[in-house]
Amino acid sequence: MQKTPYIIRGGIEGRERLRILARVMRPTTLALLHRVGVKPGMACLDVGCGGGDLIFDLAEIVGPSGRVVGTDFDEVKVELARAEAQQRQLNNVEFYFADITRDRPSQQFDFVHARFVLTHLPNPEAALENMFHALRPGGIIAIEDIDFRGYFSYPESLAVSRYAQLYTQTVQRRGADPNIGPRVPSLLMATPFEGVQMNVVQPAGTSGEVKLISPLTMEAIADAVLTEGFASQAEIEQLVAELYEFAQSPNTVGCMPRVVEAWGYRN
Repeated sequence: MQKTPYIIRGGIEGRERLRILARVMRPTTLALLHRVGVKPGMACLDVGCGGGDLIFDLAEIVGPSGRVVGTDFDEVKVELARAEAQQRQLNNVEFYFADITRDRPSQQFDFVHARFVLTHLPNPEAALENMFHALRPGGIIAIEDIDFRGYFSYPESLAVSRYAQLYTQTVQRRGADPNIGPRVPSLLMATPFEGVQMNVVQPAGTSGEVKLISPLTMEAIADAVLTEGFASQAEIEQLVAELYEFAQSPNTVGCMPRVVEAWGYRN
């Protein structure tokens, strides 16, 4: 099996996990879009768009006078997103297969966004450079990315701690950064974007889909964890079962990783 920095299983199965993740993140991401000033008529680019969930929200915000482009390096997800856009009869969206670390967008936009992308890249600076050139002067960039060191549970769960350890080790082994969130503002300033600001959010709860993110992600990284030799198949299966049990208990608190939102402007 060829190793890639992206350790999370893709394809159709990966799309369904992203659908749940998008619902969990939707309130804070929409608040971010409002805060930075996304409005009708804008041209927007969502890098690493997955199945297009945020694209569909952006299409509604910018309206028929605006347009939204989504790119992703998973061709299966791109095709699924195109099909869903057709079903929704959205005429102001487009999807393309592209790798932001290599492919500089040929168009320019008023707003560029990436959520949970830089954390999977050995060279996030190259991606940000291409995003910079995809913005018109005065354009806005907004990045959301994780800091796995912020993972917590209540009561303290050995399964949750082990999952966070395995995720962190595997991402680091592939040359990427599972704790990149706090670095993002400085990465933006070095690109160089101006007027960089930040905010921190962390979805958590005693019920609902936010508690499913841990077991779903553990399932999705199982192949990479096995390839790196950090756990056996038996341990992974036991760990997934314990994570689902923890998630389904009404007396427990589950969460997402800590998420840093950072935004800035191209001069």
